[in-house]
Amino acid sequence: MTGIGYLATSAAQAAGLPTFQQVRASHLPSDFTLLDRDGQPLQTLRRDPRVRRLPWVTLDEVSPAMRTAIVLSEDQRFWQHSGIDWQGVAASAWSNLWNERTRGASTLTMQLAGLLDKRGARPAGGRNWGQKATQAWAARQLEARWRKTEVLEAYLNHVPFRGELVGLPALSQTLFGKHPSGLDAQESAIAAALVRGPNARADAVARRACQVLALQQRPCTGIDLVVTQALARKGGPALGEQSAPHLARLLMAQAPADAPSVRSTLDGHLQRLAQETLQRHLLELAHRQVEDGAVIVIDNARGEVLAWVGGSGTLSQAAQVDAVLALRQPGSTLKPFVYGLAFERRLLTPASLLQDEPVQLPTGAGLYIPQNYDRRFRGWVSVRTALGNSLNVPAVRAGAMLGADALAEGLRGFGLALKEPGGFYGPGLALGSAEVTLRDLSNAYRALANGGRWSPLRWQVGDAKRDAKRDAKRDQAGAHGTATPSQVSPISPAAAHLVTDILADNGARALSFGLHSALATRGFAAVKTGTSKDMRDNWCIGYTDRYTVGVWVGNASGSPMHDVSGVAGAAPVWASLVQALHRERPSRAPDLPPGVRQQRIHFEASAGASMVDVDRLERFIEGTEQATWRLDVAATSGTAARPGRAIVSPQDGAIFALDPDIPPRAQRVTLRSQAAQPGQTGQPVQPALAWWLDGRRLATGARHDWLPMPGRHVLSLRQQGQVLDEVRFEVRGASLTPCQARTPCAASVGPSPAPNRGP
Repeated sequence: MTGIGYLATSAAQAAGLPTFQQVRASHLPSDFTLLDRDGQPLQTLRRDPRVRRLPWVTLDEVSPAMRTAIVLSEDQRFWQHSGIDWQGVAASAWSNLWNERTRGASTLTMQLAGLLDKRGARPAGGRNWGQKATQAWAARQLEARWRKTEVLEAYLNHVPFRGELVGLPALSQTLFGKHPSGLDAQESAIAAALVRGPNARADAVARRACQVLALQQRPCTGIDLVVTQALARKGGPALGEQSAPHLARLLMAQAPADAPSVRSTLDGHLQRLAQETLQRHLLELAHRQVEDGAVIVIDNARGEVLAWVGGSGTLSQAAQVDAVLALRQPGSTLKPFVYGLAFERRLLTPASLLQDEPVQLPTGAGLYIPQNYDRRFRGWVSVRTALGNSLNVPAVRAGAMLGADALAEGLRGFGLALKEPGGFYGPGLALGSAEVTLRDLSNAYRALANGGRWSPLRWQVGDAKRDAKRDAKRDQAGAHGTATPSQVSPISPAAAHLVTDILADNGARALSFGLHSALATRGFAAVKTGTSKDMRDNWCIGYTDRYTVGVWVGNASGSPMHDVSGVAGAAPVWASLVQALHRERPSRAPDLPPGVRQQRIHFEASAGASMVDVDRLERFIEGTEQATWRLDVAATSGTAARPGRAIVSPQDGAIFALDPDIPPRAQRVTLRSQAAQPGQTGQPVQPALAWWLDGRRLATGARHDWLPMPGRHVLSLRQQGQVLDEVRFEVRGASLTPCQARTPCAASVGPSPAPNRGP
């Protein structure tokens, strides 16, 4: 190409040079940054594995030592020339004439021009005179359009250093573990030396750094050690706060590839508080085999996520697992929705009486025999008492009134994405046999806080027009049955209020939790705990007038905790956060919504019957009020008798399954008879009853708790050698040794398709 051609090419390239503002705006870091609602960084994640380029730094954010070192090393007359150092060009030409080795004549501005224009990048064999002329021309144009400080600032953000490191911020944080503003004279000299020889050996870097220090009349003492330590450092996360890795990964996957950051709805202070509170409590539970947990805090009115703690960080062996989105069995935390749906359909009221006695429900896999968490039964109780104390048997009875399919559909209305139809879960669905996420379950409780209105959550700040457009599309898809609409009301405000009133009633849960548990708050709060099978999952979810807080505690591996209930595991974290959220203004209880009436009620029980409920002022959906609730003694006899049969339990043809996760002493098979016993009231004295199993005498009396053994069995009830009744049943599963029967580590009867749930 002729000289005229080079000049034409140079002019064309100069005309296409970007402005300083364009260069800065196009700077794309290799790391993705999650910002809180106020625009402050919360988390950074590596996005581009090929290069390490961190966010842009201004010249004011670079230490004076670094600015001095780079100019002395690369372009000593930078502040005097206009893009081309003619004195340096002459010296370089003279040295080349005599074949002397010296520094090149490229100025900082010329190097920047080459970095900005990839066509001007330095070839492997070096540039010829025409390419140097093109670069020089571009440098002159940059100097004419840019300020000197802008040239130096852009250069420091674009210059490649060592390996994958591009730009001073990446080098400073990776090699020295500090921001560019903190680089001292020796560190700055090393950085400047790496510009000249990015992949040089440590001794060469130290030698060149010493030369840069000599130009400043500084000593080189210890420079070899500093270089060795710097080059040995491993890359890691960017400096700064790292408190929301799980939400950052979610938003990074959803964001455009060229988006360096996303502004979330998280409250930075609350996020840190939730993280610290969870970790502190998990440290206290470490001796109980607990290492994981999660927290989510939601603004009730706006649906914005204010805190998203997906794990316990360094305390966990599965720190990358986002427990906010992990599917887990919710245990008793589904009970409020069971009763809410029953209220909505006028099947129950808070004063309705349900029997808390052993029950056997036939399923396709055998009999489902729910138990309460404390293995005690309380007879006839009101719905308020049953829900407040998290009693399992009444909840199963309420679920049976709804029907499995109707219950499953109702739960889906609260945003719980059940994978299977209701029949798949059976009666255990009322006790949390389905799997849900902490995010979805907490938003379902938010629906209760909002009077039964469900709407999706938001965790990214966006403009109102975009959100409205998204909701409109969701509503349209929901109308055609292809998506959940932006707002639904699975239950009425009146039904939701009844559930809320029970969950906020500290006296209603006193039988199981006492009056001074972690669930008792200074202001209004409706809360429920839950524990899944074998203490694998521990929940506490509740809401105030402004916030919904959900907490999960357990192990990501699925291994059981040791003696950790909802009150001991998740509840203390929940209580601490609720207290902090309402430190300045206590939460206020909601007003009675339209359609709710208050009625003073009275409980009556006939002779021989006992009840735990007392007279009180109760709340009802309008039209369901009832002042007096009577209980007949005939209704308190437990399991319904079968005409002509002396054996009440087990039923003929029953199938029991041994569950290795449940202690045998907690779930033995109860043998129960309705035959008259010696000394029974109103009956003449009769000879003792005897239980015979497979032809051998087993026990005497009307009731016996039997340690099951696998196999098919024939059970008979005898009196004076006469067989009063006989049933056949089957026990499936591994056998139990006598040693196992005496220890809690052994298997036991667990015939249910879902485990027994704790409060």
